[in-house]
Amino acid sequence: MAAADASTPPRGKNAKTWLILFACLVAGGAAFYFFGGKKAISGTTITYSSIHAERGNMRVTILATGTVQPENRLEIKPPIAGRIERVLVQEGDTVYKGQILAWMSSTERAGLLDAARAKGPEEVSRWEELYQPTPIMAPIAGTIILKSVEAGQTFANTDVVLAMSDRLLTRASVDETDIAQIHLDQRAEVTLDAYPKMKIPSKVERISFEAKTVSNVTTYTVDVLADEVPEVMRSGMTANISFISQIKNNVLKLPTSALHGTGVENSVLVPDTQTGKPVEKPITTGISDGKYVEIVSGLQEGDTVMVANLKAGEKETGVTNPFAPMQPRGKSKSGGSAPPPHP
Repeated sequence: MAAADASTPPRGKNAKTWLILFACLVAGGAAFYFFGGKKAISGTTITYSSIHAERGNMRVTILATGTVQPENRLEIKPPIAGRIERVLVQEGDTVYKGQILAWMSSTERAGLLDAARAKGPEEVSRWEELYQPTPIMAPIAGTIILKSVEAGQTFANTDVVLAMSDRLLTRASVDETDIAQIHLDQRAEVTLDAYPKMKIPSKVERISFEAKTVSNVTTYTVDVLADEVPEVMRSGMTANISFISQIKNNVLKLPTSALHGTGVENSVLVPDTQTGKPVEKPITTGISDGKYVEIVSGLQEGDTVMVANLKAGEKETGVTNPFAPMQPRGKSKSGGSAPPPHP
């Protein structure tokens, strides 16, 4: 029998073997395109921007929310039922303690006067001299915030005829984890939600000893008194309170984005004196206001610090080639992730 021609395609098992190998090559190429290829197309370009350590003022604050309320709110109810003869105040009036707010007649006096009016003015004058009206007086100094009666209106001894309040406070709810940093006469700033550009200088007036727990969150009530209550401040307004915990002036500071690590032992990237490439340098930090951090040691004023800028593509396409060897990831001295690789 003649030998088979070398150009004749393989048959049987050999053909199946070639088909399997071809399918594996196609699958491998597709996987490289969608995984490794996608990374190669998007790429990861690391650039560095330079900033300088500078001096400035820092302020650490504790934030809380609260409501504007009067320190004391009093509802004035008459001792007996009767009728209002005259009201001498209006809502918003400031009154002193002991000031007469209104005159009232008891039910008996009101009945006698009504009967006297049927007999003429002389009879009314006679009874008014014999039976004097009862004054309603202010029990405290403050502001009239409610007037619910008018002259000639009758009422029961359970009805509120007037309400008044003394000075306004901002009552804040401070989390139990922050209450240890709050103390009496501590400075604070109040910002009303209705007037966000207005900063009201204030101080801590009172700290409650009894906690309130709502939805498993424990808070303490802190009363904050404004140095000067603005005209626009009204009872019931919502507010944000910034308790000033620490203030440091003329300290060396850096943006928090420039730091690597956590705690007081951190590191930054500084340019190498010979190559100019970023190298890691340990530093010691102090207080932080969330945006900036105090530099205690490791840098001098004006020192250059390099901040890595990663393109958004790395976050969106952060997929590596599954066929490439894994690169070990080191740790910095502070225990956090190592800084980005040098370009």
